Amino acid sequence: MKFVDEAKIKISAGGGGNGCLSFRREKFIPFGGPDGGDGGDGGDIYLVADSQVNTLIDFRYKRNYKAERGEHGRGRLCSGARGEDLVIKVPIGTEAWDDDTEELIGDLTNEGDKLLVAKGGWHGLGNARYKSSINRAPRQTSEGTPGEERTLRLEMKLLADVGLLGLPNAGKSTFISQVSAAQPKVANYPFTTLYPNLGVVTLKDVRSFVIADIPGLVEGAAEGAGLGIQFLKHLTRTRLLLHLVDMAPADVKQDPVESVKTINRELERYSEALGSQDQWLVLNKMDLVPEDIREELCQEVIDKLNWKGKVFRISGQTGEGCDAIVGDVMNYLESLKEAELKNAVEQDVSEE
Repeated sequence: MKFVDEAKIKISAGGGGNGCLSFRREKFIPFGGPDGGDGGDGGDIYLVADSQVNTLIDFRYKRNYKAERGEHGRGRLCSGARGEDLVIKVPIGTEAWDDDTEELIGDLTNEGDKLLVAKGGWHGLGNARYKSSINRAPRQTSEGTPGEERTLRLEMKLLADVGLLGLPNAGKSTFISQVSAAQPKVANYPFTTLYPNLGVVTLKDVRSFVIADIPGLVEGAAEGAGLGIQFLKHLTRTRLLLHLVDMAPADVKQDPVESVKTINRELERYSEALGSQDQWLVLNKMDLVPEDIREELCQEVIDKLNWKGKVFRISGQTGEGCDAIVGDVMNYLESLKEAELKNAVEQDVSEE
């Protein structure tokens, strides 16, 4: 299935039904009076998060959605039926934006989340509503109001705890296939990953977290070089970034230090928040580095970057060092959750 993570659709909620102009006409009842009923309300439009939907590709083929209009009122004080609501299923992790105002309408991050995106019109009033002591035979009615119309921009952002960064061929796909059941395409040429992949990493004690692999970035990605930065939005929900560096590049001119700096520059240009996110350095393909210079080369990279965070030396191909990094990531994520829970409890206590 083709991966589509952004789409625009036009939605129109149902209009309200018009009120009815009618008078009671029966034999032997000469002054039956007004009996026009109200119209029905128009149907609303909702987005619902569904785990069975994995992409926004359906919205590339159907772009217009319209809810049912409310029925018009009828005589004998019969009100029109309400228009049926329209429910549109979207992937979990979808954000809904008003494309004209750039307003974030809502974010559906859990299974079954339901978001009202267009309100149906109000019903019109029948002439029976206008009857009074001084107006016994009103000929006044009102029309139903139109439903809301807007252009929605749907953006799907993968829900992952950890995101992988790196230049093309840094070994991200190999790493995610080593630590999870994900099977992304792995080959000895750049841009084998054309769309994001998710993998669930499960430890032996049944604890788990989700890791996301996005296509590699190159210098100038913010201007559209390579595959650009269109997939960086999938890292904005993550709690930790693992920056993979190829320590044995096929191109000898490729400097590991410059590789890290290049990626981080593109992150900062895309988003200040993403550029300052927690990041660990993962020196990959250590199996291809001679043992006698391995430690010296790693230390040289760390010193030149003046790296203060965690550093790991691994081989995604052989699995060397992968268990250690997976265990540390799991502990880190759990410590974040504990801190958030503690802060929430303290905040509740302070509010009381």
